[in-house]
Amino acid sequence: MKKIPTEEAVGHVLVHDMTQIVPEGPERYKGPRFRKGHVVAEEDVPVLLSMGKRFLYVWEMEPGMLHENDAAERLAALCMGPGVSRDGDPSEGKIGLSAARDGVLLVNSARLMAVNSVPDVMVATRRGGFAVSEGDAVAGTRVIPLAVASSVLDEAEAAAAGESLLEVLPFTLRTAAVVATGSEVASGLIEDRFTPVVEGKLAAFGIETVSVSTPGDDMDDVMAAILDAKASGVDIVVCTGGMSVDPDDNTPGAIRRSGAEVVTYGAPVLPGAMMCLAYFDDGTPVVGLPGCVMYADSTIFDLVLPRIAARVPLTREDFVSMGEGGLCLRCKPCTYPHCPFGR
Repeated sequence: MKKIPTEEAVGHVLVHDMTQIVPEGPERYKGPRFRKGHVVAEEDVPVLLSMGKRFLYVWEMEPGMLHENDAAERLAALCMGPGVSRDGDPSEGKIGLSAARDGVLLVNSARLMAVNSVPDVMVATRRGGFAVSEGDAVAGTRVIPLAVASSVLDEAEAAAAGESLLEVLPFTLRTAAVVATGSEVASGLIEDRFTPVVEGKLAAFGIETVSVSTPGDDMDDVMAAILDAKASGVDIVVCTGGMSVDPDDNTPGAIRRSGAEVVTYGAPVLPGAMMCLAYFDDGTPVVGLPGCVMYADSTIFDLVLPRIAARVPLTREDFVSMGEGGLCLRCKPCTYPHCPFGR
């Protein structure tokens, strides 16, 4: 940095905050008038002089260096995939990013780690795989020093490899069929309390439950109900109950026999370890939900539904990765998704 007369500082970058004190009157004030990184403009000079600043310490910008705000522009550009917007102009090397629509936030984790491995830059995001609403903050970027070598941003851009770090995909599933298993439900001995819970969770993502069937426990009957639901053209088939390892719990077998390819039966998440997810050849998901979904506030269904509702194919690896953070603490009251569950 160097010290120069204030009158000669136009176009130069301040290296520290400049505090202004207005001791009395209606405009009484004490606080930063000019922030570190501010580029001095012509109209700033009389203000600075009135603050007693006859000399200023400014950054000596060298060839090949970028001001933090210029660097932040390039860093933010790496994040902005479909459905992501920036909050405004950079300030002190920071730019905020928000969801441009309702949907599920997806984070390119491998590329994010690669970018954050580059010294002097950072991108902090929300956890991917969760629902966001239009206007929600999804990330913040910052360049650490006041000025940074342009080669650092070159390295960050190379780490991103032309892939956006963030995107928000809209929810596109619209219709669902529920297959409520159990002979006690089919015979009317007990009230079906499971289906209303599922209907509510689906509706939160714009999915209407258009049919409910009660085939009982027989595997062939459950399979037939799944196939009938698929033939009706719904976007997702949800089977409730019959998901444990008891001899008369036949839902996983019925899902397999329906011809859907099973991605997982079981996952390292509590509650919800016995969930099953499969896909038909055309991508229609079939979900088998264990009983915990009926009575627990938050389960594995809540963790995966945002991605399913946006037609994001889930893999076995996606479920395996849920082990860390997959233990719900059953807090009262439940604050999900503002909690560690699924993180």
